[in-house]
Amino acid sequence: MAVKLHRCRNLWVKGPHPCWKVQSALDEEGVNYEIVKEKYLGPREETVSRTGQKRFPWIEFEDGSVYREESKDMAETIRSGRLNEKRGSGSAAPASP
Repeated sequence: MAVKLHRCRNLWVKGPHPCWKVQSALDEEGVNYEIVKEKYLGPREETVSRTGQKRFPWIEFEDGSVYREESKDMAETIRSGRLNEKRGSGSAAPASP
């Protein structure tokens, strides 16, 4: 399964960083992915139009569907082998108030 990980440009940041959590889970599970570096600041139009919110990271599947939750939940989904279940489900989390 090849997916696109949409994340911030700060690839060097590790630790509790949300984008790193998800990327490291993808690495650990051997998921084939491509990194799409998104704008760090600004309106993030594509992210908002695709996920309903400005937050990173989010995953885009080959079929164009997206998956976005809090990074700890995304990492758990990936590590439990359930990432493919999110394909085509339109499972972007609703925008936070």
